[in-house]
Amino acid sequence: MTAIVPIQPGTLSLAAMHLRGGGLVAMPTETVYGLACYAANPDAVVRLYEAKGRPRFNPLIAHVANMEMAEQEAVFSPLAREIAAKFWPGPLTMVLPVAPTGTVSDIARAGLDTIALRMPAHPGALALLRTFGKPLVAPSANRSGHVSPTTAQHVKEDLDGKVDLILDGGPCERGIESTIVSFVGERPVLLRAGALETSALEEALGQPLVAREEADGISAPGQLKSHYAPNARVRLNADAPEPGEGWLAFGETPYPGLNLSEAGDLREAAKNLFAALRTLDTQFDRIAVARIPNEGLGEAINDRLARAAHRD
Repeated sequence: MTAIVPIQPGTLSLAAMHLRGGGLVAMPTETVYGLACYAANPDAVVRLYEAKGRPRFNPLIAHVANMEMAEQEAVFSPLAREIAAKFWPGPLTMVLPVAPTGTVSDIARAGLDTIALRMPAHPGALALLRTFGKPLVAPSANRSGHVSPTTAQHVKEDLDGKVDLILDGGPCERGIESTIVSFVGERPVLLRAGALETSALEEALGQPLVAREEADGISAPGQLKSHYAPNARVRLNADAPEPGEGWLAFGETPYPGLNLSEAGDLREAAKNLFAALRTLDTQFDRIAVARIPNEGLGEAINDRLARAAHRD
């Protein structure tokens, strides 16, 4: 049984002790809960992959506490440094060339010569990073491909006994994963839509983001076609539930079920998405999801729903 503990100086020290010993600690972020281990310890990274059942060709995001730590791990172009200054700490992951001084293990990067970096905005995550003092890789703290966790209890339901400690920072504010952008080529490439709206990034960049090509292969987390998936089958863009289906609504609806946002607020919908899917998954083997506008945060919500609905 894995303990869930509040974030306090004593529990942060305990978490850092587990991490130094090659252990796994679940931590809150503003996006979803992450499963953290010391990024430079390949044995700990292997244990993390095994705990999640995650394919090892799927690279991990390394989390850092400050720019000094980030610049030890990656080479920042002037544009990348400018964007980091604007959006970090926050729900933006940047894919960058690995620095010669980098410490993140090769297995965490899935053998790539690039690294995915993020500076989380959650005070609990930053406190753990500062206490530990070194980068932590931290994919979502759930079984690989399953619905991402937005509370400490969600983590326990998926990984109880497979992790050493769960730090409870309350429900996640954003509710969906970070936006991932590559700064490796001549122009920034959107690798995954997420909690930072694409339009806000493009405004800061002064140019449109290039779309990722499917043929480019896996270069960052969250690119598998089937991902974020409940056990139940998911039907998208539904006008009404069919008999036997759980109903996940958005905006006004005459049908009983769960509602991502009765007011039609995309930020509220993003925050509620994974928790709602988890709840319906315990009650139904089929879920119908109402239409979500594909604008603003709706882009990221629809991305997650499309992967949740995909069956190989």
